Amino acid sequence: MMVDLERFHREAIATPSHQDVGEMRSLLVDTLSDAGYEPEVDTVGCVVVTRSGESAGPHLVLNTHLDTVPPHIPYERDGNVVRGRGSCDAKGPMAAFIDAFCAASLDRGKLTLAVSPDEETSQFGGEHLAETLSPDGVIVGEPTGLDVCVAARGSFGGHVTLIGQSAHASDPESGQNSINAVGPLVEALARFDEECSPDDHQLLGAPVLSPTRIDGGGPLNQIPAECTVSFDRRSVPPETSDGFFAALRRYLQREIPDGYEVAVEPAYPESPDPEAFLANQDTELVRTLVEMSGGEVRAFGAATEASYFAPHAPTVVFGPGELSDTDGPVAHSDREYVRVSDVGAAATTVTESIEKLLN
Repeated sequence: MMVDLERFHREAIATPSHQDVGEMRSLLVDTLSDAGYEPEVDTVGCVVVTRSGESAGPHLVLNTHLDTVPPHIPYERDGNVVRGRGSCDAKGPMAAFIDAFCAASLDRGKLTLAVSPDEETSQFGGEHLAETLSPDGVIVGEPTGLDVCVAARGSFGGHVTLIGQSAHASDPESGQNSINAVGPLVEALARFDEECSPDDHQLLGAPVLSPTRIDGGGPLNQIPAECTVSFDRRSVPPETSDGFFAALRRYLQREIPDGYEVAVEPAYPESPDPEAFLANQDTELVRTLVEMSGGEVRAFGAATEASYFAPHAPTVVFGPGELSDTDGPVAHSDREYVRVSDVGAAATTVTESIEKLLN
């Protein structure tokens, strides 16, 4: 049974999923059930449903995510343009993938739709799916402008804590004010890539290290012993999360002024960090999507759950909508939008790709 693509897209955008994905997950499960399938919710909250052909063959996975960033922005439509939170990231790709999952004819192999609950936060869902599904190919739904994206930079968050010595503010020289070391720390972070990072990547460009938050201090009459600068790291191959944090610790221990200690820790030590991924462009999956979409082959501009699948199987990122346009940010912004015709085009492309790969 088919699904009403535009209706599902509208209802998905109208359903908040920036704080809790329960209602959005129910909408997805109900939609698939009404179409005649039996979706399951796994132990980490992913929605998984599989179709099988009549004979053995490859296992193709369509993956995207339920959650959105805050705040919720209501659904609004103006002709071919739909606005609202998740319209392109990633409820547009989700609608296209559901349509393709239900519509594609299937002679052989398996087709799985696997939707994670926490791509925008902890990413346990994507990691769990990559470990349990055993795919032979994966299409990850994100706003790529209908281009076929075969690479993306990794994303690591972290904290650098400067440790001095507290003292009474009337006698600052008796202590070691951690805030005084923030300037040298920020300057050192700005030099890190030039002095310690790998060369720019041919497809992904340069790695990026950005300080994003400062926390520290207490009573106004006390010299603070500690101050923390948090950062965002966008990595390129061959850099790994472990390698980056080790290199940054060694570097800052040399660069921080005498009299201070420095501690460098991951921001989310209990959750996975998406590594950079680079897919082989000469695979049947990539060639098929390029043929069916007519899009360019390029890198994706943000980190995705593709990084968890890529070590196991050919993986690409594809979907309707844009991360940004000539007027500024689109995904994650107050003006998030997608063209309805692009959602339909994505559904057609994925359907035709499935049929070529599994028939």
